[in-house]
Amino acid sequence: MANRLTKIYTRTGDKGTTSLANGSKVNKYHPRIEALGDTDELNCLLGVLIAELPAQQPLRKLLLQCQNDLFDLGGELAVADPGYTVINSEVITQMEQQIDTINSDLPPLREFILPGGNRAAALCHQARSVCRRTERRFVELADQETVNQISATYLNRLSDLLFVAARVLARQNGGDEVLWQPRKPAE
Repeated sequence: MANRLTKIYTRTGDKGTTSLANGSKVNKYHPRIEALGDTDELNCLLGVLIAELPAQQPLRKLLLQCQNDLFDLGGELAVADPGYTVINSEVITQMEQQIDTINSDLPPLREFILPGGNRAAALCHQARSVCRRTERRFVELADQETVNQISATYLNRLSDLLFVAARVLARQNGGDEVLWQPRKPAE
């Protein structure tokens, strides 16, 4: 593989624009760059979560695959060519199967749960929340430009996967989920 970056700083973005992989320049606040930034933030947060998990935790491999998928999704955004797609319906089907497998071992959810239980579960919930924001940014971009709609579906399923993963992580080492305790309405 050839060197991708020979110089880290280029000074080309000093005036508030950035280049996409197709060579076009856009403002750094362009919806495509916002979606790219949120995708990158989500990927970073998954990296922090993975670092918290013990080596034998089965979710590590799955979350690492999600990081790779997010990098692919970011590539789709950066290329900005509607014909360039990496995330496809097979990826969605695989993720749905993984969600079903993970969820099948969990008790039915009868109450709302709060983000927490332990550090890994809380980080997973935070990643889920950032994933939802990333999805909103992606949908906002899709209202303005042509994008891979399956990638929007991927983000939606990823937030579902992160929810069930957080439930699993909250239960590790004898832990439990934190249930919402609503206040009684004022009379």
